[in-house]
Amino acid sequence: MKLVTIIGARPQIIKAAALSRAIRNNYADQIQEVIVHTGQHYDDNMSQVFFDELHIPRPDYNLHVGSASHGVQTARMTEGIEDILFKEQPDYIVLYGDTNSTLAGAVAAAKIHVPIVHIEAGLRSFNKAMPEEINRIVCDHCSTLLFTPTKAGLKNLKREGFTIDECGPSTPSTSSGTEGSGTAKPTIDNPKVYHCGDIMYDNSLHFAAIAEEKTDIIQRLELTAKPYILATIHRDTNTDHPERLSAIFRSIIKLSEECQVVLPLHPRTAKLLKTNLDETLQKHIFSCQNIKLIPPVSFLEMITLERHALLVMTDSGGVQKEAYFFKKPCIILRPETEWVEIVETGNAVLADADQGRIMQAWQHFKVNPPTVFPEIFGDGHAAEFMLEKMLLANTNC
Repeated sequence: MKLVTIIGARPQIIKAAALSRAIRNNYADQIQEVIVHTGQHYDDNMSQVFFDELHIPRPDYNLHVGSASHGVQTARMTEGIEDILFKEQPDYIVLYGDTNSTLAGAVAAAKIHVPIVHIEAGLRSFNKAMPEEINRIVCDHCSTLLFTPTKAGLKNLKREGFTIDECGPSTPSTSSGTEGSGTAKPTIDNPKVYHCGDIMYDNSLHFAAIAEEKTDIIQRLELTAKPYILATIHRDTNTDHPERLSAIFRSIIKLSEECQVVLPLHPRTAKLLKTNLDETLQKHIFSCQNIKLIPPVSFLEMITLERHALLVMTDSGGVQKEAYFFKKPCIILRPETEWVEIVETGNAVLADADQGRIMQAWQHFKVNPPTVFPEIFGDGHAAEFMLEKMLLANTNC
C-alpha cells in the first residue's frame, strides 16, 4: 500500500512522526509512505527542527508555498498536490487536522478520485468564522476513511449524516471488532468512521521520557526554583485584533504578579506585539522580569515545559490536549474549543480574550487544582490502529 502524507504546519509535522514511526517499526514491508511538505510553515524554528528532532523521514517533495492569503496559498498547494498525486498514484492520501494544507489536499484528491484518510476527523468548534472549521468540515465530507480521536467527534459526524455502526465503533482496545457499516470497500460515498484515540497522545507518551534527557530548557531558563505558567498565543483571531491581544497581555502582566509566565513567541505574535499593543503595554511586557518571552521552541522543549508547568494558558488546540495529557489545568484563550471533553471534565476553562474571565479561571485553578484526568484520548496506539484499518480497507472487496 502506498500513502501520500501531506504536512505543512507545525502540528501536522509532529503528528506525522507517530504514523511514520509506526510504519517504520511495524509495517515497513507492507506500506510505502511518500511525504509531501507544502511549505505552509517555512521557518526553520517552525518546521525543520521537528524533522531533525522527531526523526521524521525527509520530505520526498516540498512545495515551498510560504505565506500568502488563504486563497492564494490554498490554490498553490492544490495545484502542487494534484501534480504529485498524478505522479505517485497512491492508494490513499493522508491528511491531518484542519489547516490550509488539509483543505488543499482534500480538494486535490477528491477531484481526481484519490481516497482520503482524515486523521482528527469529526472535530467541531461550531464557529464557521474560523478558517479551520471550514477546512475540517470540507475534508471530512470528502474522505473515505475518517479517524476521530474522541467520542464527541463521532457524535458530530453522525449528526452530519455519516453512518456509524450502531454496534459501536472499533477502538484501540477492540480493534478486531465491528468494521462500520457493511462489508463493502469504503469509498467517498460509502465512508467508514472509526473512533481511534489521539495520535498526539501516542507522541506524548513516546517522547516524554526522551525529552527529559534531550533538552535542558528548564535549567536554561532558570525555572527550577519557582512555579510558572506556560502561555502560547498564535491564532489570528487574537493576534490581529489589538483589543483582544491587549486584554490577553494585560492578563499576563497581572498573572506575573503572582507567578512566572513563560511565553514562546510565535512569529506572528512577535511581529504584531509592536503594532497591536500600545507603547506603555509593550514597555511593561518587555521589562517585566517575571515574564519570559522566548523564541519558538521545539516539540521536545515544549512538552518538557508543559510537564513542569503549574498551569497552561493557550489558544492552541494541540497545546490544550497536551496540557491534559500531562495533567495540567488549562485556560483556553478562545470562546469555544473543538476539544470539549477537557472542559467537560473540569480540567480546562474557556476564558476567551477576557481579562476578568482569565483571572477568574486562574483563581479557580489555584484554589481547586484538578486531580482527576479521565483517559479520553485512547491508549497510545492510535497510529497502529489507523494503519491496520487502512490496510484492511485497501484489500477489502
